[in-house]
Amino acid sequence: MTASPHALLFDLDGTLVDTAPDLARATNALRAHHGLAPLPYPLIRAQVSNGGSALVTLALGIEPAHQDHDAARQFLLDAYGQAVAEESCLFPHLDRLLASWEAGSRPWGIVTNKPRAYAAPLVEALGLAPGALLCADDLPQRKPAPEPLWAAAEQLGVPASQCWYIGDHLRDMQAARAAGMVAVAVGYGYIEEGDDYREWPADCWFETCEKLVEALLEPA
Repeated sequence: MTASPHALLFDLDGTLVDTAPDLARATNALRAHHGLAPLPYPLIRAQVSNGGSALVTLALGIEPAHQDHDAARQFLLDAYGQAVAEESCLFPHLDRLLASWEAGSRPWGIVTNKPRAYAAPLVEALGLAPGALLCADDLPQRKPAPEPLWAAAEQLGVPASQCWYIGDHLRDMQAARAAGMVAVAVGYGYIEEGDDYREWPADCWFETCEKLVEALLEPA
């Protein structure tokens, strides 16, 4: 049985916060800018965890090496940055988890590959108060490297081995394993078709937010 965590660390997009609606809006704004019709929301949602470059490729069919890719990515990010929390919200039940966690003075934080320029305003707009927020541009390394997770644990004052890292992508599990944390895979996030989160190298798997919260709020 996996030991109860002393601290929780979350991936941001697709794990803690449902940001897909705002990112879908920005992706379709890019398509509209190029005279293209909107893409279906589920198609965009499945790519959100892969970042802005992947959304550009989805929207316009151009790979990162294409001469127009960087300009298109900046257009998408600018459109997203204008309203990072218009429709984004915590996934169901996680507000209850965070309230209970904070009431018990237990530390929690966020480690994301999202740039700080977008992550920090989002966290602030949602009224979240993580004890650590590590973003893509805070360190030279990004997930799946373990360094951001180690930095977050250090900020929280908790050994890495006593942290759970919760995520909705294979790279999250790889980072958690490399950092010596308990790797927790969730199946409700932005998972691409054909990708089975139960096959990721995790220590535990939770299909829904509710099951994750129930496990973490169980009496010790």
